[in-house]
Amino acid sequence: MRRISTGSPFEKTLGYSRAIVKGGWCFVSGVTGYDYATMTMPDDVAAQAHNCFATIASVLDEAGFAMEDIVRVQYTFTDAALVEAATPALGAAMGDIRPAATIVVAGLIKPEMLIEVEVTAFKG
Repeated sequence: MRRISTGSPFEKTLGYSRAIVKGGWCFVSGVTGYDYATMTMPDDVAAQAHNCFATIASVLDEAGFAMEDIVRVQYTFTDAALVEAATPALGAAMGDIRPAATIVVAGLIKPEMLIEVEVTAFKG
């Protein structure tokens, strides 16, 4: 088993890894829209979604996987009304991959967080 970290302060304080690689699987924890280099968060849900997928792509690359290896995605939005605004960013990232997907509406741990994206990738 291999652990991947982005260096986010949340990983240490909450006690989790950004991703775990086990065999042909990569399990990526929920990623919010922070730019982890600057720890800033855009106000726009589409920009947050873009940041989510930039982080996910970087983590998958470090783990030896590609975006095309994603087989499962879960989107969590803080409000169902945000889905439409985020749809172009989601489609740009996942449109050709078309993994199994779930959309959930729930609260997130910080008020600036509008979306969280969790993925599972498989290389077999």
